Amino acid sequence: MDNMQQFEESVYQLIVETSTNLPADVRRAVKRAREAEDQATRAGIALSTIAQNIEMAECNVSPICQDTGMPTFIVHTPVGANQIVMKQQIKSAIQRATKNGKLRPNSVNSLTGANSGDNIGPGVPVIHFEQWERDDIDVRLILKGGGCENKNIQYSLPTELEGLGKAGRDLDGIRKCIMHAVYQAQGQGCSAGFIGVGIGGDRTTGYELAKQQLFRHVDDVNEVEDLAKLEEYILENANKLGIGTMGFGGQVSLLGCKVGVMDRLPASFFVSVAYNCWAYRRQGVLLNADNGEIQEWIYEQGTEVTMNDAAEEEVREVEPTERREVVLTTPITEEQIRSLRVGDVVVINGEMHTGRDALHKYLMDHDAPIDLNGAVIYHCGPVMLKDEDGWHVKAAGPTTSIREEPYQGDIIKKFGIRAVIGKGGMGAKTLAALQEHGAVYLNAIGGAAQYYAQCLNKVNGVDFMEFGIPEAMWHLQVEGFAAIVTMDSHGNSLHADVEQDSLTKLSQFKDPVFK
Repeated sequence: MDNMQQFEESVYQLIVETSTNLPADVRRAVKRAREAEDQATRAGIALSTIAQNIEMAECNVSPICQDTGMPTFIVHTPVGANQIVMKQQIKSAIQRATKNGKLRPNSVNSLTGANSGDNIGPGVPVIHFEQWERDDIDVRLILKGGGCENKNIQYSLPTELEGLGKAGRDLDGIRKCIMHAVYQAQGQGCSAGFIGVGIGGDRTTGYELAKQQLFRHVDDVNEVEDLAKLEEYILENANKLGIGTMGFGGQVSLLGCKVGVMDRLPASFFVSVAYNCWAYRRQGVLLNADNGEIQEWIYEQGTEVTMNDAAEEEVREVEPTERREVVLTTPITEEQIRSLRVGDVVVINGEMHTGRDALHKYLMDHDAPIDLNGAVIYHCGPVMLKDEDGWHVKAAGPTTSIREEPYQGDIIKKFGIRAVIGKGGMGAKTLAALQEHGAVYLNAIGGAAQYYAQCLNKVNGVDFMEFGIPEAMWHLQVEGFAAIVTMDSHGNSLHADVEQDSLTKLSQFKDPVFK
């Protein structure tokens, strides 16, 4: 264990592989979803884009999704291993991966909002060490983004659940909680997704158990018979809720469900659900304990599964006749916006501007650095790299829009913004502002960071770098950026419709199943 000269390099390779190349079991789950979905629907088109993005990320060795999440490591070491040195080397590998654009700088001071710039800070990255009696080292990593992390949910039984009624302290109550967890996520966690469930424990260990389930293989079978039946039930019936990919409606809302159980206190009965997006980035390596070299990959690498074959390409070439495509060049007029309806595909050319939480909060009380009349705001925190030629976009998919709900309507009114691009939809306040002021909400495909990065030809400038790279206001020249109208200027919202429809379908699962 004294040499370990290769340990940091091996961890760096693990980080790059996890961020840029989905493992084979996840790819197979996405392929099964594509086979189950009508290719001509919005959900089918989204799944095709996701498949294309997966292969682009692998080819470019760039992040699958621009939100590279909270790096969380579980490390099993032989007795006597120097965990202090290993922790230092893991942090060095994280800093290097961030500098090279394989990770987005995501570590933000909770009090000041300052971004460390290198993914290192109090509590970041998360590293759990465990000793075992083997002679090698097992390092596993999961990169779980903020959008899906925000859709985690914890229930305390007994409880009353919308659409499902009372959930008691039994297996059927647990079933109801998990079904509700999928319903409440809608498209905001980049569905179709995977869930890990922890039964029991306390509030902290329940969530830890839930996240640990995400390290299981997609196609394994639970050793506990009742939990195996529960996992099978959830995977079958959650896909009857009609939420679909990105919340567009469809046949596939869930790609995997894994459940674990631990003891609890008599007074507490927690069901904790860790929701993970389709960009299910987890990988692991088995290392030689003498020198730290990689001996094998824990999960079959993604290169073993091709996402697109000839038959699928043929299917995707069939264009649905009812789909309308509108090309818009910025700045956009109110008349152009009023002509759009939910379901239209909008292709944007010209300049757009990124804006997330920090910018929206700032603009409520300050002027914008540029004229935003007729502009497009993109809810996006890109991965950016700078060289002698300037800034370059390495990954640039949408972030979850609902976080901007307190601000968006006021900012549309204040600055004359005509289009907002994000994922997961927005609420009633924004919908009313779209209708009153003549604007539209466009849903891009969450996680498709490589697919959208190719549309961003040039960085025209940047403001508010003091907010950090993800939160800065990037001014980007775009060509052929396509997104779907899901909230229009006439009071229509696909997201509200899908949520109401899925609630009706959820109520069908009210009666007991497990007795």
